[in-house]
Amino acid sequence: MGYKKSEASVMQIVEAATRVVAKQGYARTSLLDIAREAGMSKGALHYHFPTKESLIAKVLDRACDRVADRAREVWNKADNPIDSLRAALRELWRVRVEPNDEAAVVADLLAQSLHDPSLRPQLARYYNLATSQIIEYLEPHMLELGLQPRLPLDMLPRILHGLLDGLVMQTIVDPAALDPERVIQSLEILAAYMFEPV
Repeated sequence: MGYKKSEASVMQIVEAATRVVAKQGYARTSLLDIAREAGMSKGALHYHFPTKESLIAKVLDRACDRVADRAREVWNKADNPIDSLRAALRELWRVRVEPNDEAAVVADLLAQSLHDPSLRPQLARYYNLATSQIIEYLEPHMLELGLQPRLPLDMLPRILHGLLDGLVMQTIVDPAALDPERVIQSLEILAAYMFEPV
């Protein structure tokens, strides 16, 4: 019984941390702020997460899993592999640009990591996990698509994330600069050049 309560407390803390960091930014957020948002004492928070960095690592893992779950969901709804790939690209873009706390946290942490090297290992783990999730899902479906990558398979997700995250940063500073439909069409064209028939 204690285990379920502890697991629920961890998720309560992670959700509170996501909300607070999304609203205030990582640099202006303290563990006390997160404890208050979670409705618990700072000591209770420390019991589960001894450092802010350990908590942020869990926040990033959760954000990565949510993005992957959304991409998988739309992939599985499409009628054929090509439509699945298009739907997944659209969802990977949508999850980054629609207002949500996870996307705000990742964007803030990326910016903060320029000046705070302690964040870099967590962000590296986030990107490594996101990369492995895409490879894990894409690799078995490439034969269905009748395609093989023109680039090393491990580079495709990294290029995709780099493009998406760079474009998102542009929309943060100039929301009217990019038409979402044109972004998706451009990503689809680029994706087509990354593969060739088997």
